[in-house]
Amino acid sequence: MFLAVGQIWANKTRSVLAALGIVIGIASVTAVIAALTGLKQNVLSEFESFGTNKMFVYPRTPSEGPKSNAPWSEISFQPRHFRGMLEHTPSVRSFTRIGSSNQEVSYDDQSLESADIKGIDPAWHDIEGRGVSAGRPFSVVDDYNARPVCLITETTRDELRLPRDPVGESIYMFDRRFEVVGIVEPPRDASGMFGGSGLSNEVFIPFQTLWDVSTPFMSVICNARSPEVANEARAEVRFFLRQSRDLAPDEPDTFHVEVMSEFLDQFNAMAAGVTAVAGGIVSVSLLVGGIGIMNIMLVSVSERTREIGLRKAVGARPSAILLQFLIEACTLCTFGGLLGILAGQGLTEAIKQIPDAQLDQAHIPIWAVVLSLAFSGSVGVAFGLFPAIKAARLNPIEALRHE
Repeated sequence: MFLAVGQIWANKTRSVLAALGIVIGIASVTAVIAALTGLKQNVLSEFESFGTNKMFVYPRTPSEGPKSNAPWSEISFQPRHFRGMLEHTPSVRSFTRIGSSNQEVSYDDQSLESADIKGIDPAWHDIEGRGVSAGRPFSVVDDYNARPVCLITETTRDELRLPRDPVGESIYMFDRRFEVVGIVEPPRDASGMFGGSGLSNEVFIPFQTLWDVSTPFMSVICNARSPEVANEARAEVRFFLRQSRDLAPDEPDTFHVEVMSEFLDQFNAMAAGVTAVAGGIVSVSLLVGGIGIMNIMLVSVSERTREIGLRKAVGARPSAILLQFLIEACTLCTFGGLLGILAGQGLTEAIKQIPDAQLDQAHIPIWAVVLSLAFSGSVGVAFGLFPAIKAARLNPIEALRHE
C-alpha cells in the first residue's frame, strides 16, 4: 500500500495527468445528474402545487360500438349527469363543473374580442387553489339563481382599464351586464407547465349562468380525498357516470377520467430513463479516462522493469507485485473520482446561476456520489488489472537484464 502511494507521489505530474480523464468524466456525470435532478424536483414541485389528487373528467366519443357515430349532443355532458355525485362517490371530496366559452367582453369604450369565459361552481376556488384577492368568491346562491355576476383577473382588469378596485363595476358580455364581485388570484401553475398562465384574459361567471346564456363545452374537475385513494375515486366516478348516462354493460364509456397521479408516475419513469441514458452517454468519458490510466500504468511497468526484477530476486511474490500496481491504479482512479465530484459540485453551482433555466434546485444526490466513487474504483480495477498482471508475470532474470 505504502509502496504504491509512494510511487504515485514520486510521479505527481504524471499521476495528475493520468487521473485527469477520470476527473473530467466524473465531473460531467455528476453535473448532468445534478441538472436532471434539479429539473425533476422543479417539475415535481409543480405537480404538487397543481394537486396530485385531482381528476379530470371530460366527454369523449368511443372508437367502437354503437356510440362511435353518435352526435356530439349525445356525447357531451349535461348538468344532470352530475347531480348527487358526491353522495355516491365517498372517495371524492369535491368537484366543480367547468364550462368554457370565448366571447367579446367590453367596459365603456374598451373591449376584449376573445376573452376566456369560464363557468365554475363555488368549489372551484378550493380545487384550483385560487381565491380572490379583492371582493368575494361565488356563493351557492349565485350559482343556484344564475346571477349575472363575474370574477376577473388582474390582467383582464388592466386590459379593460377598469378601476384599480373594480368591485361593483359592470362589464358586458353575452349581450348582458355582469357585475364584477371580485378579482381572482393568479394560478399556482405560474410556469405554464400545465397550461396555466397568469397573463390570460379570464372572466369567471357562475356555471349555471353560463349554461343559461350559451351551450358551453362542459368538463369536470374532481378532488379525491387523498392521492392514495385517487384510483378508487376514479372507479367510483366512472361507475356513477355510466349509470347517470344510461350506458348498457356492453357499451364503452362515452367519457374519460384522468388521474393526476398517473402523469406523476409517467414523469418519474421518463425522468429515470432520461437520467440513465444521459448518464450512460456522459460515462463514455470515464472509459476514455480508464484507457488513459491503463496506458500510464503500462508505461510505469516498462520503466520499473528492473525494480520489479530486483524485488522478485529478493523474494517478492507475484501476488505482492500485482497488488502494488493494482492499488496504484485504484488510488489514481479514486483520487480522480473525489476531484471529479468536487468539480461536479462547482459545475452544479454554475448551472444554478443560469437565468430562466429553472435549475435552482439542482444538486448532486448521495447515490450519485457513492456510485461515482464505486465506478471510479471499478475503473481502476478493470484498467489496472492488465498492467498489474503483466508486472507480476515478468521473469526476474530478464527483468534484471532490462535496460
